[in-house]
Amino acid sequence: MNAATFGYVEERGEPALGGSMALSFVVHLVLFAALLLGVRWQSKPPEAVMVELWEAPPPVREAEPPKPVPKVEPAPPPEPQPKPEPRIEKPDIAVKEPPKPKPKPEAKPKPEPPKVVAKPEPPKPKPRVDPFQKELREQLAREQATFASQRREQEMRDLLARDAASARSKALDEYIGRIRQKVKSNWILPPDLKGNPEAIFNVVQLPNGEVLSARLAKSSGIPAYDTAVERAILKSSPLPTPSARELFQRELKLTFRPLD
Repeated sequence: MNAATFGYVEERGEPALGGSMALSFVVHLVLFAALLLGVRWQSKPPEAVMVELWEAPPPVREAEPPKPVPKVEPAPPPEPQPKPEPRIEKPDIAVKEPPKPKPKPEAKPKPEPPKVVAKPEPPKPKPRVDPFQKELREQLAREQATFASQRREQEMRDLLARDAASARSKALDEYIGRIRQKVKSNWILPPDLKGNPEAIFNVVQLPNGEVLSARLAKSSGIPAYDTAVERAILKSSPLPTPSARELFQRELKLTFRPLD
């Protein structure tokens, strides 16, 4: 029976632990001293080296500027040489003798063409007349003749109407002129009247020319002249009658100017 059986173990100390620690401290101290000495030796300044020069160094040449590259101009094209004119040799002109006149051929009488006897043409058959077409053409001709006659009659009537209207207008102008002439013979115009004033009156009359009324339709702008004309119209009653009864007009529109 030993001590382990009863759970008792005796603790023993390590005998080499103190010596190893002392040896490690000494080794680290030597190492630190070696590092310190090495750094101090490398930090010394370098010694200057003296060199004597027997000859001066060659001068430094400045860089020369680049030379300009000459431009190469293209050579001008060669001038075209004039072509030699071809020499035209004049041919020898041989003088020809005039040709001898040829003898005129004798004119032969032309043969007469054979006479062609014209054959008599056969008689053409007469066209067959359609009675209906014939009647239609005759009716159309009658209508055209009637229309032409009516047109001539209408032209004649128009001509007569124009002549009658012209004659009536001429007779009416002559009738109105006689009335104006009688009125002018009875008016007494103001002494200070100037210019050629115009006054228009509507005159109502009877078939025998007796004046019923004279009303001013357009004034001349001069009251004295208008009054003188109105008095002359009333004084001229009865007025002249027309040459034809159909020219009579109950109402007349008369224009009066002193210089007309």
